Amino acid sequence: MRFNALVVVGVLLLAACGGREQLVSTPNLTVIREAELPQPTRMDLTPPDRPSFIGPLDVIFIDVFNVDEMSRELQVDASGHISLPLVGSIDANGKTRDELAALIQNALRGRYLRDPHVTVNIRSSVSQVVTIDGQVTEPGLYPVTNQMTLMRALASAKGMTEYAKVDDVVILRTVNGQKIAGLYNLEAIRRGAYDDPAIFANDVITVGDSPARRRFNSFLAVSPLLTAPIIALLN
Repeated sequence: MRFNALVVVGVLLLAACGGREQLVSTPNLTVIREAELPQPTRMDLTPPDRPSFIGPLDVIFIDVFNVDEMSRELQVDASGHISLPLVGSIDANGKTRDELAALIQNALRGRYLRDPHVTVNIRSSVSQVVTIDGQVTEPGLYPVTNQMTLMRALASAKGMTEYAKVDDVVILRTVNGQKIAGLYNLEAIRRGAYDDPAIFANDVITVGDSPARRRFNSFLAVSPLLTAPIIALLN
C-alpha cells in the first residue's frame, strides 16, 4: 500500500510539472531559453571612447619623435598653460591629447623641424573628477574614466551608508552654462527599469536630502519615480 501511495504521489508531481505554464515574453521582458547568460562580445567589453580633456595641474608627457631633448613630463599650470623650449607658452586647458599634440606640431613645423611627430599622454589628472557627497561611506573627489557610471561612481565612494535613501540620488551637471539636475532611483536601475547613467567630469552626485533633491518634491507628488529618472533645469 505504501509503495502504491508513493507511485501515485510521483505521478501527480510529474503531471503538475508537465502542466506548468510556460514562460512567455512581456513588453518589458523578453524570455530567452538558455541555461546560462550569454558571453559578452568584444564590443560589449570595450565601451565607446569619451574624449579626455586636459586641465589645470594635470600631469602630461609630451613625446617629440626622435627629439629626446624636447620630450618631457610636465605639469599644466594653474591657468591651464604649458611652456616648452622653442615653442613658448601654449594654452592646454580643455584640449584633448590629439589637439594639444597638433598645436605643438604646428609650432615646431618649418621653423625647427621639417616634419615633427608629437604625441601627448595624460599621466595623471586632477581636473577630470566627479564630486560625490551625502549619504556615502567616503565622500570626496574621484577621477572620471570612460567607463564611469552612477553605480560605479558610488562604488568608488565605498557605497552608501546604512540608512541612505536609494531613491534620492541627484546628479548635478552644467551644460552650455545651464545647470541641470537629474533625480535617480538606484533600485530602479538595479532592477533594469532604466539604464545606469554615464558620469562626466565636474558632475556632482548627492545621495539623500539636499537642496537640489527638494526641488523635485512637486514633481514626485504627481508622478512617483518608477520607470524613468526626472531631469529638470535649475533656474
